[in-house]
Amino acid sequence: MGSDYLQEQHLWQALKEVSDPEFPLSIVDMGLIYDVQVEGGTVKVRMTFTSTACACMQWIEQDIRDRLLKEPDVKEVEIQVVWDPPWTSDRLTKEGREKLAKAGVSV
Repeated sequence: MGSDYLQEQHLWQALKEVSDPEFPLSIVDMGLIYDVQVEGGTVKVRMTFTSTACACMQWIEQDIRDRLLKEPDVKEVEIQVVWDPPWTSDRLTKEGREKLAKAGVSV
């Protein structure tokens, strides 16, 4: 496995520290992150939101940038928001489903 792959896996873990403000979950457990790639000092994140009217989009994007820029060798973060495929509750991780259930949210 190459160093980019290992760095990408580390960045996925870092993104687990970014929470969705509307739910008690990380954006990774919510299934909002579709892809993370490293090209030199630039991290490219492909993601979505639960809806096009999500009031927290700017905050989440800024939280992603702030968190990833704390990582060594990360100089820039590019975020691409995509709507295809659309987000559905099927994208929730098992851990995410369990946390929501404990919080009293059914999925």
